[in-house]
Amino acid sequence: MMAAERGASENTCQAYERDIADFTGWLSQRGRGVEAATSDDIRDFLSALANRGLAASSSARKLSTLRQFFKFLHGDGYRSDDPTTVVDSPRQGRSLPKVLSEADVDRLLAAARAIEGPAGIRLTAMMELLYATGLRVSELVGLPLNAVTGERQILLVTGKGNKERLVPITGEARAAIDAYLDVRLTFMPDGAESRFLFPSRGKEGHVTRRRFAQMLGDLALQAGLDPRHVSPHVLRHAFASHLLANGADLRLVQQMLGHADISTTQIYTHLLDARLKNLVGDMHPLSKKKI
Repeated sequence: MMAAERGASENTCQAYERDIADFTGWLSQRGRGVEAATSDDIRDFLSALANRGLAASSSARKLSTLRQFFKFLHGDGYRSDDPTTVVDSPRQGRSLPKVLSEADVDRLLAAARAIEGPAGIRLTAMMELLYATGLRVSELVGLPLNAVTGERQILLVTGKGNKERLVPITGEARAAIDAYLDVRLTFMPDGAESRFLFPSRGKEGHVTRRRFAQMLGDLALQAGLDPRHVSPHVLRHAFASHLLANGADLRLVQQMLGHADISTTQIYTHLLDARLKNLVGDMHPLSKKKI
């Protein structure tokens, strides 16, 4: 149902499967199945997650999965009720996303350009493209070759729920892609063809999310940055926050990120507010005087 009716991606379906398996495994230890699960069972499960030390945001995500699951069971007649309707979501504070400074991003890009050979050219293209477009890492590694063929200055990206959006490409990213296309065959078996922009000899046929995250962690070390603070999603945050800091329209940033709800994009305005407060606190002459 999630794949056929909702258009959920394979990654989303796998995440749902893990969450449901976690819940059903916990239920089986109590000698119960999903057909007989009650609201109290779900509340106890959430309490068990909290006792494990799971963050409230992660527990809320698992509850969201269970809401969809029990709604499906109720709608298809497997249950006569939906026990999640009276279960409250775990309370969670809204944390600000981690963002790299523009100088940090420049250091990462410089480190990528310093790597010699095809591997460095490919990594530079991936970094330039990620920072220039704010793509999700799954969207980046899964880009089809025809998305960038010719002189295209705009990417057609298929995101969550198979929704398409247009994202412009900067001149620097376009140049990095063109340089990479000259060495792309290096990463493919002799005589093989691939529809992916970033092919791989692995079973998925393209560079995996995990592999790119490893490459990015190594790059962070080379750039003198803490790899714990550098990830593909942090670069996506950097893309959005740097655009807004330089005067971009919030609605346009929402469209480029592929956010269904603008409230998701507004988190970056809170980040800018926090930066402004810190700037005033650090730099304003009256802020250091006791009143």
